[in-house]
Amino acid sequence: MGDATVDQFYVLQPEELSFLKKETGIHDDDELKAHVLAMQKAALEVGTLLNWRFISLIVNARFTRTHAYAAWDSSGKLKMPKNPAAYEHVLNLGKTVPGAILVELGCCLGNDVRKIASDGFPSENIIASDLREGFWTVSHKLYPNPPKKFAGTFIPGDALDPEFLGLMPILKEVPEGATPNLPSLKSLNPLHGRVSAIHTGSFFHLFSEEKQLEIARKFAGLLSPRPGSMIFGCHGTQPTKGFMRGSRDNQIFCHSPESWKEMWEEQVFEPGTVEVQSFLKNSGKVLNSTTDFWMLYWSVKRL
Repeated sequence: MGDATVDQFYVLQPEELSFLKKETGIHDDDELKAHVLAMQKAALEVGTLLNWRFISLIVNARFTRTHAYAAWDSSGKLKMPKNPAAYEHVLNLGKTVPGAILVELGCCLGNDVRKIASDGFPSENIIASDLREGFWTVSHKLYPNPPKKFAGTFIPGDALDPEFLGLMPILKEVPEGATPNLPSLKSLNPLHGRVSAIHTGSFFHLFSEEKQLEIARKFAGLLSPRPGSMIFGCHGTQPTKGFMRGSRDNQIFCHSPESWKEMWEEQVFEPGTVEVQSFLKNSGKVLNSTTDFWMLYWSVKRL
């Protein structure tokens, strides 16, 4: 992949540019761009080691082809704040609930967890996770001089691996005993029922309908039963449940907003125990010349 191809990923919104300048300590525009492009290349080297299940569909409207997921995410793109209500709710959990834990799966270079930490969620209570630890190594290089040290924990792992994240019962009461020491964890399983918020960005559309349900149930077991605890995120979808043609002529399963809501309210949690909110945003024909690609921004809140 040549420089011109990587360069096209450097298209940032004002909020993203401001965040990068603040957290990298690099304020010169040209110097910042060169730094970010170098980190994109490093992330691509990590990303190409992954199997094709994790060579993601680029979902930003500016992109017209499939590239390694890392190239998009490492450019400083932010997903969490694009769902403002959920973002503010989770940020408030971090500020008001003692010891509130935030877990992000599929974090890539951790742009979003660093963003929410910079806004006030205690970074020592944040866990970031992705398949390869190499992403986190690049993350530290991307953000060499943050104004405040990011004290979050990175745990490599696969959400489909039961040794990393098992299918655990949904708790009705907060578990007793001390919360495990986060930096010592090798998997997410010891956090059964103790996580206040879980985030995934551009994650669920990588899986079949059956695997999406399996992962959702795993997240539900991880989530704290405390009212207000939340699972939130975004992923590619369609307004109608079914399959969508990808850029490699592969078929991508898509929940509609209605079927996504039904899955969480009736197949994952007991009816009446969660509130599901979502909205769609059309990203344009980013996978092929005929199919509109929609992003579903959503949240699942314990009642």
